[in-house]
Amino acid sequence: MLFEVHELDVLAPFDFKTNPSWLNINYKVLLVSTEVTYFVCGLLFVPVVEEWVWDYAISVTILHVVITSTVMLEFPLTSHWWAALGSGLISMICGGQTLAYYLFKDNFIYPDLDNF
Repeated sequence: MLFEVHELDVLAPFDFKTNPSWLNINYKVLLVSTEVTYFVCGLLFVPVVEEWVWDYAISVTILHVVITSTVMLEFPLTSHWWAALGSGLISMICGGQTLAYYLFKDNFIYPDLDNF
């Protein structure tokens, strides 16, 4: 609604072929929705996986790449798509791990590196 887009394609979450332009409203909607979804999901994963948010975030991102390749029948080679996915992954990991640290500070598992 903010971008005045009334309809998106069913393939929108997997579309890496959209023209990357700030004048293209569909591109802005896809970019903002990707980044917001990644950040919010990082926070929502915390109660489920506790301190393992980074592992879950990487697994979900790999699964997303596989599903995207399957749906679009092509491996994404566009740099703007990978940049958006990478920044979303970083925000998911940083936001989720930070929240997990503060919520589970007393239960965090720290590796024993004395005998390493």
